[in-house]
Amino acid sequence: MAKEPKDYSKYFDFSDAKVLSEDEHGKTIRIKGREIHIISEPNHRQSKKRRREDVQVLYDTAIPEDLREIGKGKHYIVYTFGCQMNEHDSETIKGMLEEMGYTPTEERKEADIILLNTCAIRENAEDKVFGELGHLSHLKREKPEMLLGVCGCMAQEENVVNRIMQKHGFVDLIFGTHNVHRLPHLIREALLSKEMVVEVWSKEGDIVENLPKKREGLRAWVNIMYGCDKFCTYCIVPMTRGKERSRRPEDVIAEVRELARQGFKEVTLLGQNVNAYGKDFTDISYSFGDLMDDIRKIDIPRIRFTTSHPRDFDDHLVEVLSKGGNLVEHIHLPVQSGSTEVLKIMGRKYSREVYLELVGKIKAAIPGAVLTTDIIVGFPGETEEQFQDTLSLVDEVGFDSAYTFIYSPREGTPAAVMEDNVPMDVKKQRLQRLNRAIELHSRKSHENLRGQIVEVLVEGESKNNASVLAGRTRTNKLVHFEGDPDLIGSFVHVKITDAMTWYIKGEIVPEMSSAPALT
Repeated sequence: MAKEPKDYSKYFDFSDAKVLSEDEHGKTIRIKGREIHIISEPNHRQSKKRRREDVQVLYDTAIPEDLREIGKGKHYIVYTFGCQMNEHDSETIKGMLEEMGYTPTEERKEADIILLNTCAIRENAEDKVFGELGHLSHLKREKPEMLLGVCGCMAQEENVVNRIMQKHGFVDLIFGTHNVHRLPHLIREALLSKEMVVEVWSKEGDIVENLPKKREGLRAWVNIMYGCDKFCTYCIVPMTRGKERSRRPEDVIAEVRELARQGFKEVTLLGQNVNAYGKDFTDISYSFGDLMDDIRKIDIPRIRFTTSHPRDFDDHLVEVLSKGGNLVEHIHLPVQSGSTEVLKIMGRKYSREVYLELVGKIKAAIPGAVLTTDIIVGFPGETEEQFQDTLSLVDEVGFDSAYTFIYSPREGTPAAVMEDNVPMDVKKQRLQRLNRAIELHSRKSHENLRGQIVEVLVEGESKNNASVLAGRTRTNKLVHFEGDPDLIGSFVHVKITDAMTWYIKGEIVPEMSSAPALT
């Protein structure tokens, strides 16, 4: 049985709210005994506008001296939901907190500030966050002086902010994706005022450079652009992340060079629509292909990128990727549907035929290229015949893996007002059929690797067996093999001996003089 649609109207009833003060710095209201200082709040109407104002690049972003000891002797926890972009934002949030004197902890009762960095891409992600808030409400009652905050993409949604103000008055802090750099000031405001502080910018923020980041492990995320201008009908991202804004190439290149100097083994370039990079520049002609061509000359073993849009995957980018080197052979290329009719309703602006033509170019230019994708089933109006088009495209491309989803309406998107006329039991059945097709191709791809020697970046011990190490190939395949923990952080050669559906097994081999298969 399909879920009842949420009644968002109850979160917009502020008849019981009392305005205590209002000036150029915002307003203070009281709801159910809780005072809330609203500096700015999300507005969907404003967030849909694409303005022509110049985006400023800010370099002087050091945390003020008077805020550098607010967290001295205190502890923090940051919980991250969603995509790699959120992971990267959390690295920045942690970096700022530690420059303010806070130290990390995994013990909730020890924490003096807990932040939930949220995702809005699907309804179940939102449900997880509100479930987590329910658990944390008990801790907040035990420790009222602890700061509890919600940030990220959910905070950019009007209904979410209004729901928190109406139903979750124990939250102390709400801020969005465009004003992460304001966190130290917002923490001071919340501590001093004892009010809930809300500051969410609907207008896209400037590009803020030189913020501290806390990176851990062997791999690093590097944001190269923000926002998306594609407006796919199912997607809330253009409203939560804003219009496309590219970082200056010299700033991106300098950051990657510094990561190479620090010894990182792998860098992933991030963007909501990463290969639209540079299209907003007005003073230079410099594309994503140009950036990749420059970064491949930096002495760092592996360079990845996500997420790309088929419409912006041009011939120049394919040509640059074909040069290999540290540019890996794994490409994540979301298709969303194999039906041209559904793609048109989704607003993807390419056809099945155009997508397959692009796949053909990539495979011809990049030997051993591995493609992964995103697919939505049960989009409004999707017929069985159109779903069969998706299954046949999966077979034709031979994706090694895919993120597959049942369509979930997001308030504020065009698709949310379409008739959601595919029954839930049909959606679930289609998802199972799609997953079985993906599993067959994944297993087949892994079987083809038997006997091959691959290069593996050793990431750590297997979760289930301390004597087994786990790492990834250039094409992002998970490999398990027995080895000494001293190998963690290094590259090794592994001969593949067994193929599972979602990972492969192998045996470590001595270093070889000839290059391994690029797999």
